[in-house]
Amino acid sequence: MENKHPNKYAIETGIGLQDVDGLKNSAYFLSESNRYIKGEISLEELDRIVTSYYENKPAEDERQGEADKVATRIAKIISEDSFVFSVGQLMAIHRSLFDGILEHPGEPRTYNFTKKEWVLDGASVTYGDFRELQATLQYDFEQERKFRYDLLTIDGVIDHLALFVSNLWQIHAFEEGNTRATAVFFIKYLRTLGFDVTNDTFAKNAWYFRNSLVRANYTNIVKGIHADRSYLVLFLRNLVLGETNQLKNKDLHISSPKLVSVRSREARILRLMKEEPDITADRIAKELGVSLRTAKSLIKALEDEGIVKRMDGRKFGRWVVADR
Repeated sequence: MENKHPNKYAIETGIGLQDVDGLKNSAYFLSESNRYIKGEISLEELDRIVTSYYENKPAEDERQGEADKVATRIAKIISEDSFVFSVGQLMAIHRSLFDGILEHPGEPRTYNFTKKEWVLDGASVTYGDFRELQATLQYDFEQERKFRYDLLTIDGVIDHLALFVSNLWQIHAFEEGNTRATAVFFIKYLRTLGFDVTNDTFAKNAWYFRNSLVRANYTNIVKGIHADRSYLVLFLRNLVLGETNQLKNKDLHISSPKLVSVRSREARILRLMKEEPDITADRIAKELGVSLRTAKSLIKALEDEGIVKRMDGRKFGRWVVADR
């Protein structure tokens, strides 16, 4: 995936991220933002143009006005080099994005809620308790600050980044605009880790990004559904490694044929581990007819859920399957 001109990347990311909240930019904004991409106007000028335009627009254009204003603000923030890895920075990003648009920009939410998700057939993720938001955020940030990336392979790095951003999103620090603020913060953080993310992954797949966060944080054991970060990992591999994995929202739906197939493979893995506790990932891959990477991903998901555990080391150990 080719990296883009910074102007094009920044504004298209801002436009694409509106999709996570079902917002669409106006034709007027798209025309004016194209002038910015061409270098005819600056982001500051684009911001003034958009602000002035909506000062004279009727109330029914409120949602579209939000999309246009926030897209510009996202482009401005991700074009800046300044960043501090802190809870305060996350709050500041939310405030900058939604000042004058939402009621409490940059402030933690003060109530609990649920959200019906298409990808979950109307069910909701369980979000963080508002009474523990600050403590939970501070804990997660402190753990991430201490984390040793130098001990990981690149695959391990991607897996850990998926865990960090999915946990951050699930806390759901804000009443509204949580995904957009989380995405902008994450983009800025990735840069401090040395990743060049100036490609169109967010611009074209923002809705997939949100759905993958939902799937990474939803478990329904009765229905055989477990929290699954593999979709988020695919997104991140495209974003930071330039891979071209297919990102289809229909694949994330809990009743999709692909997911049913995955659950069937999980059941086969559990059966194989029970029958042969010292079975290797390579053998499991051959038994399932999948790649070694896919087999390892499926096994890791089962480990993360506490369904299987490796005892006595990776090389000479054995698998223990929890009773369910």
